[in-house]
Amino acid sequence: MKTDRKIGLGLMFIVLFFAFQGKAQDPEFTQFYANPMYLNPAFAGSSKCPRLVMNYRNQWPNLSGAFITSAVSYDQHVDAARGGLGIMVVNDRAAQSTLTSNTISGIYSYTQPVGKKFTMKAAMQVTYFQKSLDWSKLTFGDMIDPRKGFIYETADIPRGGKATGIDFSTGIVGYTEKLYFGAAVHHLTEPNESLVVGTSRLPMKYTGHIGARIPFKRSFKGETSWLSPNIMYRRQGEFQQLNFGTYVNKGPITAGVWFRGLMFGNTYRDSFICTLGLQTEHLRIGYSYDITISELTPSTGGSHELSLVINFPCAKRKVRFRSVACPSF
Repeated sequence: MKTDRKIGLGLMFIVLFFAFQGKAQDPEFTQFYANPMYLNPAFAGSSKCPRLVMNYRNQWPNLSGAFITSAVSYDQHVDAARGGLGIMVVNDRAAQSTLTSNTISGIYSYTQPVGKKFTMKAAMQVTYFQKSLDWSKLTFGDMIDPRKGFIYETADIPRGGKATGIDFSTGIVGYTEKLYFGAAVHHLTEPNESLVVGTSRLPMKYTGHIGARIPFKRSFKGETSWLSPNIMYRRQGEFQQLNFGTYVNKGPITAGVWFRGLMFGNTYRDSFICTLGLQTEHLRIGYSYDITISELTPSTGGSHELSLVINFPCAKRKVRFRSVACPSF
């Protein structure tokens, strides 16, 4: 009981620290290729047909006050626009919805073939955001009775409320049939997210990613299995993170193993990740589990993540179109 109370108070402190001191970071998804426009807006319209993507992440479920993030997005290639159009909605709830963030984004990505095998996509994203703090869900030391627990009203002056604004991001992706790479910069204007008096800027987030899809078995029907090594690097403010791993595919089954942390500079370990996916012609379902290997230990319950990608049927294109070969898991 005492341990749970300490954990709960610790999480509340983290929420308040992020909310008031401006050290906020974006929520993340382990299956970042299964939420492609969240990773890089240049992925808008990168599929041959219209695409609906749904993601759900439950981080540290064993702690009282887990972080729950969900996202829904839709995108498609539009010949008349010479690129892709997309819309994305993200909801993030921390410490039992004490701190809540909602965003809705519109994305346009321009597609430019470069030669016979190489294609580039460049994108701009406009986002409306809303962040709110529910002061009534916070607990403080002066509310505690040594024997009866939380029975008093706090003398702390209520603060919080909502912060809203407009945000901008951009990205670029280059790819062939087997290789893909890209870079994105989110929060170009570093919008003010302060929930109290003063300024609390959301730092720019820099992302770089590269991967390959290497067939290693073929049949008369075409490719039947492949290997896909990938690396993703992210920096936001003073925070840095490196994800690297690989996917292996056999027929409709895709499995992957990943490490998340940082192997240079301020070295740290965060998670070891296992991923499993099932795909058909129009449907892809993925599940991943993050095994915590940091100082928080596996007692946090790790992180569970689900993804669902629906590729709607569409007519054959009159112009040549190259889709990105990166795996959705």
